[in-house]
Amino acid sequence: MGRPEQHVEGVGPFATRVTWTLPDGGTAVWESRQARRRGALAIRAPGTDPVRHARADEVAIGRLRRLNAVAATAFVIGGALFAAGAGIALFGSGDAVESVSVYFAGGLFFNTGGYASLLQVVNAPRHRVGHRGLVTHRWRWWSFEPMRLDWLSAFLLFTGTLVFGVNLVDSFLHGLSAQQVNRLIWVPDVVGCVLFLVSGHLALMEVCHGRIRVLARDLGWWIVAVNQLGSVLFMISALAAFTHPATGSMVNVNVANWGTLTGALCFSVGGVMQYFERP
Repeated sequence: MGRPEQHVEGVGPFATRVTWTLPDGGTAVWESRQARRRGALAIRAPGTDPVRHARADEVAIGRLRRLNAVAATAFVIGGALFAAGAGIALFGSGDAVESVSVYFAGGLFFNTGGYASLLQVVNAPRHRVGHRGLVTHRWRWWSFEPMRLDWLSAFLLFTGTLVFGVNLVDSFLHGLSAQQVNRLIWVPDVVGCVLFLVSGHLALMEVCHGRIRVLARDLGWWIVAVNQLGSVLFMISALAAFTHPATGSMVNVNVANWGTLTGALCFSVGGVMQYFERP
């Protein structure tokens, strides 16, 4: 028996959608995000029959639901806390420690959401070309799969949350010079933003299968797009937070705070939408 015909889509060496023929003449379509978030494989019978979805087994479905709920909740709360921290800086008492403390709590939730997102990739049910179902593997807390676009995106997102953690811990330090503030606080902030932006770009490439475009009917696209807007706003905030060595003042403190507030709200909105992208 020959190998089934298959058509691979994606970007570069990364496959994000694979279509293959089935023994009965039908076709199966695996999409990385669809399999990871919904645990589903699209099946079309011969002729003009409508598409149906073959689900992964209950073990995989249970994992995906729990991980999705943890990630979504963590980003909703983390984004809300970041927005609250920026709100305190803008409209509150002006106490830097109070604001940073709220940011730090939000950062812990972002860490949790980033790791849960990585676990969704690591434990996603896998496809087998020629078959009409998804395969569930044993639970893993970690994997190294740099040739998967979804893994790279999730790994960079999680790494970005950890780098933001360095920024937040250093923010508690007192008596720093302008150069020390830029080195210990601003640089990790910018690096974290870059990691978020690259992660979001890869996520867009995944959901669009290599060619970035608007997919207005695709919930996954909206989640990725809103989160990427949040990353752009975070980067604007970080650039505005650079401290002039000569004056010891930020480039624009209002832009920095408003960028953080609006960017954080984007991640909260993305988390709310993520509740609906589940098996």
